[in-house]
Amino acid sequence: MNLNRKEWLAVVNVYAASKKALKFWKTAEKLLVQKNVSFSCCLTGECGNAFEITLNACRQGQRKLIAVGGDGTAHDVLNGIMAYVDESGSPDVSVSDFTLAIIPVGSGNDWVKSLGISADLDVVTDLIASGSFGRQDVVKASIFEDAACQKVVSSSYMVNIGGVGLDAGVCEMVNKAKMQGKRGKILYVTALLRNLAIRKPLHVRLFCDGVKVFDGNYLSLAIGVGRYSGGGMRQTPSAVLDDGLFDVTLIPDLPVMTIARKAPKLFTGTFDTVKELVVSKCRSALILPVQESSLVEVDGEVVGRSPVRFDVLDEQINVLSSSGTSR
Repeated sequence: MNLNRKEWLAVVNVYAASKKALKFWKTAEKLLVQKNVSFSCCLTGECGNAFEITLNACRQGQRKLIAVGGDGTAHDVLNGIMAYVDESGSPDVSVSDFTLAIIPVGSGNDWVKSLGISADLDVVTDLIASGSFGRQDVVKASIFEDAACQKVVSSSYMVNIGGVGLDAGVCEMVNKAKMQGKRGKILYVTALLRNLAIRKPLHVRLFCDGVKVFDGNYLSLAIGVGRYSGGGMRQTPSAVLDDGLFDVTLIPDLPVMTIARKAPKLFTGTFDTVKELVVSKCRSALILPVQESSLVEVDGEVVGRSPVRFDVLDEQINVLSSSGTSR
């Protein structure tokens, strides 16, 4: 790649939107040229995956990146950025040096809802051309080898929402369906219902900023700096992208009928008012399985199993936003 760090690099996930992303990109590309935005682009496949493209570009000095795809593409580009920050080991390299824009052409596009970004290509390219950017928090998820939490076996970064338990099971089922070419919001609802039907409540201990806030059987747990996930569900409806905190929503082991009565609140922005839930705002959350571990997802991607700790980074990343500031 021959890059100019002053211009944008568009990382185009050709597999997004049922492999229609390239068609959308061609339209967006013309709009960016018309609006005098300086950019180059790399397509996944011929240049590697989105993570590899981003990491290699950052090594060459790239600091302005456009993720062309859905939430998964944004996640991969973010993690390419963070892999470079981590490998540099230099105090002079920070996530705040980077700007991440997104042209949302995926199937879910949940993160952009909190940013106030339209899926209209003309509108989103206008935002890029006009320099409508703010800052938002980045969260690191560290997967531990065991409950002693002495050794981190893997880590991943997120800009939207992560989850443990049933939430991650839903993501795993949806991702498998997408690999079979299926699309649409109904995938998330179907996966939620199926996971509820086979749910297996597990014992967990939840610590927020070092304080134990829950010890018992639970169904699902969400960690969010963004408000939307699962094609528009709002597990953390009061989350703020740039307040230095994330929201925690834990669903205890509840009767099926109670879950059924409260489920509509997932779509109305009032889910955190359900009195049976455990809700919190914090900078660090540790999820310890007491017996059996649970799946962990970050921005819709399954990244391992608990125990896991989520931490807000000290530095924020620059992101595209409809108002020029994170919402």
